Amino acid sequence: MAHPDFSYGGGVRQQPGRTIRRRTRRRPTHRVLDWLRHSSADGLLSRIRLGTAGRSSRLRRWVLVVALLGVALVPYPTLGAIGAPPAASCRLGCRAGPVTGAVPGMVSWTAPLSGAWDVVAGLTGTTPASGLAYVSVGDGIAAVGTGLSVTGYSASTGKQRWQLTLPGFPAGSAIVSVRTWPGEVTAGVSYPAAGGRGAGRTEVVISDPAGLVTGRYPAAAFGGAVAGSAQYTVIVGPDAVTSYDNATGRVRWRRPAGSVTQAWRTDGSYLYLTMSAGGVLGSAPVTALRKIDMATGTELTVTPLEALSFPGTLSAAFDGVVLFTSAAGVTAYSGTSGAQLWTIGGAVPESTDPARHRIYLTRGSNIIGADPQTGLITATASGSALDGSAGVYVVRSDVALGLDQGANGDAWGYNLAAQRVTVASAGLPWPHYFVDLSGVGGSADPASRLVVIAACRQLAPSSLTQPGSPSASAPASPAPAVSPSAAANAGQPCLKPELVALNL
Repeated sequence: MAHPDFSYGGGVRQQPGRTIRRRTRRRPTHRVLDWLRHSSADGLLSRIRLGTAGRSSRLRRWVLVVALLGVALVPYPTLGAIGAPPAASCRLGCRAGPVTGAVPGMVSWTAPLSGAWDVVAGLTGTTPASGLAYVSVGDGIAAVGTGLSVTGYSASTGKQRWQLTLPGFPAGSAIVSVRTWPGEVTAGVSYPAAGGRGAGRTEVVISDPAGLVTGRYPAAAFGGAVAGSAQYTVIVGPDAVTSYDNATGRVRWRRPAGSVTQAWRTDGSYLYLTMSAGGVLGSAPVTALRKIDMATGTELTVTPLEALSFPGTLSAAFDGVVLFTSAAGVTAYSGTSGAQLWTIGGAVPESTDPARHRIYLTRGSNIIGADPQTGLITATASGSALDGSAGVYVVRSDVALGLDQGANGDAWGYNLAAQRVTVASAGLPWPHYFVDLSGVGGSADPASRLVVIAACRQLAPSSLTQPGSPSASAPASPAPAVSPSAAANAGQPCLKPELVALNL
């Protein structure tokens, strides 16, 4: 396969006294695409947290742009791939032929999903018939939340451990996040506030493997659980970050966060909380960060050394480094001293690969992997190699997951070191990847190569008439059969929705 036509090190700039090798950049970045991404990063769309995207194709594309600010890699639109079928040249040149039989399979297990699910064309894929779904996998469990129901599966076998409906919530309440921790699962529930004034949020703690509710704590609308274990749970609440004892419900420690909801990111046992007059919903600059040790509650204030504020939006934290994203690109700072470490122009943070200690970004339509401390680019994937799929979703141990959409969905793992597909599985109809923009939930296990998605093994028969239409109760003349692809464009019930575990 030909080498990518861009520089591995071009565009990286360090502060004086910090030198790294660089090569001349060979061609300009796709400025239009970058402008769309950066505009969404600073605007209203950056405030949205989604589990399953909406059904509008236009909305779905904007959601993909927003999700670039999260820790999980979600589908990003490339100029040559939007709405286009997979390119034959890529399948032959990049994927070593059709995925069936060409490379080892990826499916570890499958498990039936409860409730009513539909299939929808495009990136939405298999989705609940009503409301949204949220998934998290990690620490030996895969948890799925829909409506007010949470189901826990063994991450190693797919066997259902428990299922429960969260009690005590008024009509109109729904799960808005699911996150897994050692020994417990947390589910954030949004509910109508008293007097019709907005909505409140409660974080429900569920013990694992018992599947019993052991705690309920107030949470901020854009907060919730940020750390957990069998002993304690840390919650970003309406005006403070609080650690609760799981056995007694008592407060272990509390750190005030102000009356304005702030943006946050986690890095191992540390929580970074912005200090901004406008909070997460405002445009005021971030003048400092609160760095909180979530095990002890110890707090450190981190301020930028070279300026009065950090540029742009807090978008990631990894390996002791915090990233801020603006229209100019990505800037990395020390999470302890506030010293500026490096910048990469025209880039957007995508994901992290803990096994390789890399931060992944997109620049134009290409994926680049950078050392978090130096910004040195150590891994790449050309956009042309990944073109023709819905996008790349996550990277683990140098292998990037790609999903092809539709009735003949494929999953494939592109090895960045080998520059080719090394694992793949066909026959995953209408795949759906679950995203939590906070970076502490979603389809990918942060500590392993396991990724869970939803798929539909069997569609319901196509209806000849639409319920509620004038002719629905009257005899109708035979109608032509509806193809699976045509049915999916309008949404069609799925008879056998499945949770599918893939091993990268």
